[in-house]
Amino acid sequence: MAWTQSEATLAEEYYKAGEFEKAANEYAKLLKTEVTWPRLSKYVISLQKVDKDEDALKYLRKQQRSDEQNRFYYDLLIGQLAAQKGDTIQSAAQYNAAIQSSKSSTARLEKIAKAFSESGEARWAIKSLETAREVGKEPAAYSEDLMTLYRSTGQTEKAIDEILTTGKQADKKEMVLASLQGFINTKEEPLVEKALYSKIQLEPNELAYNELLIWYFVQKQKFSRALLQEKATDKRLKLNGGKVYDLGMLALNNKEYKTAAEAFEYITTNYPQGQLYPFARRLVINAREEQVKNTYPVDKTEIRKLISDYQRMLQEIGTNAKTLEALRSTANLYGNYLDSKDTALTVLDLAIDLGKTDKNFVDRCKLDKGDIYLLKGEPWESTLLYSQVEKSQKEELLGYEAKLKNAKLHYYKGDFAVSKDILDVLKLATSREIANDAEQLSLLIVDNTGMDSTEAAMREYAAVDLLLFQNKTDEAVDKLNQMWTKYADHSLADEVLWLRANTYMKQGKESEALEDLKKIITTYPNDILGDDALFTQGKIYEERLKDKQAAMEAYQKVLTQYPGSIYGAEARKRFRALRGDTIN
Repeated sequence: MAWTQSEATLAEEYYKAGEFEKAANEYAKLLKTEVTWPRLSKYVISLQKVDKDEDALKYLRKQQRSDEQNRFYYDLLIGQLAAQKGDTIQSAAQYNAAIQSSKSSTARLEKIAKAFSESGEARWAIKSLETAREVGKEPAAYSEDLMTLYRSTGQTEKAIDEILTTGKQADKKEMVLASLQGFINTKEEPLVEKALYSKIQLEPNELAYNELLIWYFVQKQKFSRALLQEKATDKRLKLNGGKVYDLGMLALNNKEYKTAAEAFEYITTNYPQGQLYPFARRLVINAREEQVKNTYPVDKTEIRKLISDYQRMLQEIGTNAKTLEALRSTANLYGNYLDSKDTALTVLDLAIDLGKTDKNFVDRCKLDKGDIYLLKGEPWESTLLYSQVEKSQKEELLGYEAKLKNAKLHYYKGDFAVSKDILDVLKLATSREIANDAEQLSLLIVDNTGMDSTEAAMREYAAVDLLLFQNKTDEAVDKLNQMWTKYADHSLADEVLWLRANTYMKQGKESEALEDLKKIITTYPNDILGDDALFTQGKIYEERLKDKQAAMEAYQKVLTQYPGSIYGAEARKRFRALRGDTIN
């Protein structure tokens, strides 16, 4: 007679309720019809709970002789009873016997591995699966299970080896990356890099290992090392530079300009006839341009060199869809850094004419023209161009960018209410960057207007912001000095110091910038700019003054004094790198 589902449920309910005598009776009946691991293990546990260990052992010994098909389960449970009595030799012998009696098939070995795992015997579960690999002659089988078991038993190197072996299977890539991510920023992390190099040496033609090593370097923001590996792979497998190009773009987006330039240079040198050549040719110069623009004070000689490079590039491969961005870059260098605004506008008009079939490109050029007119002090021309793009790119990212520029224009002119109305709409923008910018400017306006009827301080501050947009840094500093004297007790005081510190940084005046940042930290530690000032101080010490100790102190203060700061993760990472941790 077969037992019904309800009778099986009854045994389970007794077991859960702690009525082990009744549970044992029910499981005994169920085991006469079908032997399964859950029933068997719960039957033995129930007997033990009512002090019937000897009955349990007798039953297991009897079944061990008569039920060959499930013998491995009885061996395991007899071993468990021995282990509970402290007889490790007997338990090990029984566990080995369980594996031996499962060797007839991989299915049995899988079952005993599961039973060992559920019994808390992870090392024996590992041995079962390793045996199943030998029996089935599948060296890559059970990788995911073994990975978990190795890690749970502290065998980290073996766990990583299993993950990497699994990485050879294209359909397991996401799982492999997620598993490796679990080691990033832990004390076990160096083992990942070591294992990857070992795998590459053993199987140099296995592309998966190279890809994982490059992925690892990118996770650690080690773009130059990733590039070395990517170039070597590209040369060996003749990949036409596609992956090197992708890495160059990633480096560029992460502000790793030197590595980005090297990546694009590699493509222009090695694939002069390739499809990527015209793009890479422009991006080499673009990466260097970003480097020059982010090195303060900006060197005008370097700006002129960049313009010459762009012009040579256009002469070499012509002005077409692939190189039009070079015209935009050239115009913006003329307008923003060489004070040649009319030349910039002429170049942008040429770009618009040549790229007229590409609406997005034309609209980007119009935004650039609007900026140049603002540099010239002609805001009405600017707002006309921004509004054209708003209309043309409604509900698109470029449209939101145009709307933000219009909001800033109203802010510069002192039309704070109009500016705030536009900003409130932009706070809901799909782009997080635009929404954040709108939020910050809106907060600045709300916090510093309405306190006096003339809003004089805020108007002066906005006018200085416009001077900075126009790259008139010396004039801006003079105005900020006046404002600091005049409005030291105003709610804008910390903002004035923050703006002046950032302007000093653009001028390459680190000591003056540090003074203003220290004033913010000591005088306004609880205001919104406290953590900004402290983190920026750390960056100046680290990147510009190469004062490792002072930088570490600043980053540590960000972590201790501002535990909820948005700079927390970055401050911790930089602090650990400076301290020389293997995790950075």
